[in-house]
Amino acid sequence: MDIFTSNAALTLVANSTLAVKIVLILLVLMSIFSWSIIFNKLYIFFITKRDNKNFARYFEDEIVGLKGLEVKLNAYRKKACARVIYVAFKELKRIEQTSLPLNLKLKILEENLKRALINGRQIELSNLKKTIPFLATCSNAAPFIGLFGTVWGIMHSFHSIGLQKSASLATVAPGISEALIATAIGLAVAIPATMAYNYFLTKLQDVDKDFDILGNMFLNLVQRNLIFFKEKEGE
Repeated sequence: MDIFTSNAALTLVANSTLAVKIVLILLVLMSIFSWSIIFNKLYIFFITKRDNKNFARYFEDEIVGLKGLEVKLNAYRKKACARVIYVAFKELKRIEQTSLPLNLKLKILEENLKRALINGRQIELSNLKKTIPFLATCSNAAPFIGLFGTVWGIMHSFHSIGLQKSASLATVAPGISEALIATAIGLAVAIPATMAYNYFLTKLQDVDKDFDILGNMFLNLVQRNLIFFKEKEGE
């Protein structure tokens, strides 16, 4: 029997024990969920990277003041890059609205904005990380789940051999083939999940660098517009 044909593979699955079938169903579900995560994250990271580039270009070419930044933040309010900056921008507005003396405002401004940017980055990175750990779970657990199915199937095969009192290849081969399918599917689940998990970790680091660059652009913009605070204080 050629196990590489679809009909033969289905026959092996149909003839497998209940435990092996449960293992195979679990592995198939893990594969479906992992691939849905992979495609979803590929799209999200593509969009996030594109938005980061566009927003950085606005900083370089179009945004000349804090009012212009506020307009862009409102236009980009659904984008992760804008949400990172908006956390710091809200802190800037809070400091502006306090009754503290200008020199004290300027003293606390930089550190407060840096902490706000860190908070914004962590929030958005946490959102991007959601469901990615499941890929690590698949990459670690799927081979062992498949191995469990294989061991169980082999045990069942040896039990059948004992009942039939025959150890010929024709007797042993079908049961062994059924058992090994579980390991093969386990590896088929684990390999792409491992590759995708490592890839997305790299993309997370890349996006984090983008957020850091945008945060520095924001701080530079604030420093260039410190006159804004002086005007508000009538100096």
